[in-house]
Amino acid sequence: MRFNIITIFPDIIDSYTNESILKRAKEKNLIEVNAINLRDFTEDKHKTTDDAPYGGGPGMVMKVEPICKAIQHVRAGVKAQDFASRQAVILLSPQGATFTQKKAQEFSKLEEITFICGRYEGFDARVSEFVDEEISIGNYVLSGGELPALVITEAVSRLIPGVLGDQESSVEETFSKSDNYIEYPHYTRPEVFEVDEKKYSVPEILLSGDHEKIKKWREKNAQKKKE
Repeated sequence: MRFNIITIFPDIIDSYTNESILKRAKEKNLIEVNAINLRDFTEDKHKTTDDAPYGGGPGMVMKVEPICKAIQHVRAGVKAQDFASRQAVILLSPQGATFTQKKAQEFSKLEEITFICGRYEGFDARVSEFVDEEISIGNYVLSGGELPALVITEAVSRLIPGVLGDQESSVEETFSKSDNYIEYPHYTRPEVFEVDEKKYSVPEILLSGDHEKIKKWREKNAQKKKE
């Protein structure tokens, strides 16, 4: 699967995706992550990607022209009738639908996803005319779309067969069954942890070796997300 991330800071993308799970997935050719420099699609000598907003106001706004050209570059060579089913162009914006595990599962069925990362005060509103969907990762403010793009890239990549060492890891984990499902508690060595004269022990059922009882305990202790 290919992830294209259109940004003015491609080094942020390369730095993160060259570590851990995503690095191994790339080495196995299970995913490809392309950091596309938006400045390559500008025409002026300063490689300008933003300008002052019409009507006045603080900050700068991402220009529509270079973003449109970058999207056209990604779509080049793909038949129009095939594009919708095989690929998606995602605008990362606060007004977008909130990203969920269910959406990650939908995205994992695609062959290619292109993310557009904003900066400054946001995008020229006309950018939305050239994308398939707008996505937000939550109701808070970040300086740009690079972190949301990486969040979604990792969440989707984990669902691609072969990316995780044990694919069963993605079946039982948090949000795998519903948006409110929180995985059961986990414990590891030592069996008893002591600090300030207080002991914290692993539940005895997990030490019993009785897999049926352990399964029932885990089902009972799975939680719902707090609202």
